[in-house]
Amino acid sequence: MLQHLLAWLGGLGIHITNRRQMHLRENWRSIRFSGKQIDELKKRALQLADSNVYRSFPRQLTEQENRLVSRIDRITSQKNRNNVTRTEAYRQIYFQHPELHWALLAHMVSRNGGYHMTDLRGELIPRLLSADEIESFFQSLERANSLIFHDAYPQLLLYAESVRQQKNYFHLLPAFGVSRFMMPVWEDFLATHDSRLLTVALIINEQHYIERRVVKHPHFAKHVYQTLEFQAQALLQLTQIVFPYYRDSRQEIELAGVTVEQFTELQERIGIGKSLYSILFGIQEVYRGALQLAKQVPHTGSRADFWPHLFSKERRHTGDYKEQRLLNCRLKSGAALFYSPELASAWDDRPFEALEQSDWFADTQAQVFDFFEPFAPPAACSMNHLFCLGLNELEAAVVAKERFA
Repeated sequence: MLQHLLAWLGGLGIHITNRRQMHLRENWRSIRFSGKQIDELKKRALQLADSNVYRSFPRQLTEQENRLVSRIDRITSQKNRNNVTRTEAYRQIYFQHPELHWALLAHMVSRNGGYHMTDLRGELIPRLLSADEIESFFQSLERANSLIFHDAYPQLLLYAESVRQQKNYFHLLPAFGVSRFMMPVWEDFLATHDSRLLTVALIINEQHYIERRVVKHPHFAKHVYQTLEFQAQALLQLTQIVFPYYRDSRQEIELAGVTVEQFTELQERIGIGKSLYSILFGIQEVYRGALQLAKQVPHTGSRADFWPHLFSKERRHTGDYKEQRLLNCRLKSGAALFYSPELASAWDDRPFEALEQSDWFADTQAQVFDFFEPFAPPAACSMNHLFCLGLNELEAAVVAKERFA
């Protein structure tokens, strides 16, 4: 999709570049894992699949273990209220335990989940999609975000408790419905402190976890992903994942990230997760700048959080949309800012829906370890121009629709 769009623009004499020299952090040029280490994880996971460790759960827990499980359940439920509370929970646990790379990655990706949710109530997308389509899009975003948090956050809290008590609590993972795939990974992390392997494992786990529950769910397949494919060019903004970060010391916020071209493909989503991880932690400027942003800019869901020169949390434009307001990534003289509301004013909280307990690893087992293949940061990851291109395309679609309505 993106290649076709860029080729079309090139034919019109419009050339978009997202290449800017970036500096890789030490040991991030290529990320490889020991074959012996992966083989051992595979062996342990397959042994768990054939053992009674998971089948016999819940076993009799001690009083202290019961209290711990109840406390983690309660905290997870409290922080799973909405995208803003989830995003902040990831941020807090990362700064408490910076070895948990996945928590910072989840924080930055969760910011994007909020942007996409408020885009659905913003200035442009409601002019293209029906109310039912907008509701279905929101449901898919909320369901995927809340499911991942429901599965992953208890794992992070168990790790924090294991560190605090200097005791391995990962035998309690089955109490939270976590896949047996993750138990040997966490036990390995306690021994090796290999943050990169843990992060990739959590990426693999989260995408398998939502595969059947969201991506392949008949309702979302029909009402969300087919719509996204049909209107791919106009809705380019909804397929972009951007990491806002402070560049140097000038307090200018730039964007790094990727465009997701085939969200419904499991392999593509895992690859995107690994690319985003390598961008966030592997590129020095992005890591430092994103860390600074996470510390200084509270997440509200509005795109005005990162680019207030283009977006406003208050509606500035009403009436028909007769012409585009954006030119070369700048608003035309006198043009109103794009409306991008905060999540709290765009959507009410939705109750989390409990799901049946099932382990995705039962269907994949040994094949899943192929996803630990080597990877590296992409050659280009600047998203400033591509983000504005997506906004341009969205505007063009709105103008065309209203002109010929």
